[in-house]
Amino acid sequence: MDERTVTNERTVFQSISHKRVISVSPQATVRDAARVMTRANFTSVLVVESPDILLGILTERDLMTRVLARGLDPDATTTREIMTPNPICVPPETLVSDAVVLMLERGFRHLPLVSGNKVLGVFSALDALPREIGAAFGQIEFNEQVNDALG
Repeated sequence: MDERTVTNERTVFQSISHKRVISVSPQATVRDAARVMTRANFTSVLVVESPDILLGILTERDLMTRVLARGLDPDATTTREIMTPNPICVPPETLVSDAVVLMLERGFRHLPLVSGNKVLGVFSALDALPREIGAAFGQIEFNEQVNDALG
């Protein structure tokens, strides 16, 4: 057992505020996806084909940078065209600080939680507590020191 679990660090599944999944089809328009996100008060939506095939994720940032900034028509653009395909996913037992490290290193703010083929939710950077974010920064600093020492 990881010593951090003894100190009661939460898992990503324990930390997510919404224990439900919102999704759209890859053929849905960007406007439809934005409406789904707005109704659910979510900052992302999963793009799925059939009930269990996760194709991608679409976030508020994607709407801003890939649609608005480019002047695309939200009624003529599909989610498949602008989603982040094959997003990195983590299992529900992933520690929050480990998820935050991954997100900081890769430059994104949302991680789908997957168990087997089932999507359980989406972890957002907003779901992390300050102490968990601090632990993540400490881990990143440690990783950088080790990398500097080794290479």
